[in-house]
Amino acid sequence: MSAATEGAPAPDFAMPASGDRQVSLAELKGKPFLLYFYPKADTPGCTKQACGVQEALPQLGKLGLTVIGVSPDAMKPIEKFAQKFNLTFPLASDADHKVAEAYGVWVEKSMYGKTYMGMERSSFLVDAEGRIAKVWRKVKPEAHAAQVLEAAKGL
Repeated sequence: MSAATEGAPAPDFAMPASGDRQVSLAELKGKPFLLYFYPKADTPGCTKQACGVQEALPQLGKLGLTVIGVSPDAMKPIEKFAQKFNLTFPLASDADHKVAEAYGVWVEKSMYGKTYMGMERSSFLVDAEGRIAKVWRKVKPEAHAAQVLEAAKGL
């Protein structure tokens, strides 16, 4: 299990992101942010979740919250996903799943009787001090943006 639990310091990360951006823990120092992990770009659940977050961005922005989506996809499908749904927040590529492993969300999954390693849909709300304020595991895509908004108000 990871050290990415509520109250713990957020594990370090640096990844390429959509729109020719780079995202890193160092860059976000002193700012609260949401790091959300999703299994695959442009799939129904991930699309629902990303669009919900995009819709909530104005309110999240008012709270000073930066949002970063993370998937194991390569940059090309991530860029297509971001453009297709006009997602303005950075979508990062964790192709070697080192960040997912650091956060404990690269897990054994099973589908149709086959087990495989994959990304667990999870989110981490990190406060301005770089500590994990809230962890959501096995996130429900539809309700996620509202949960984040509620929790971010308490930061």
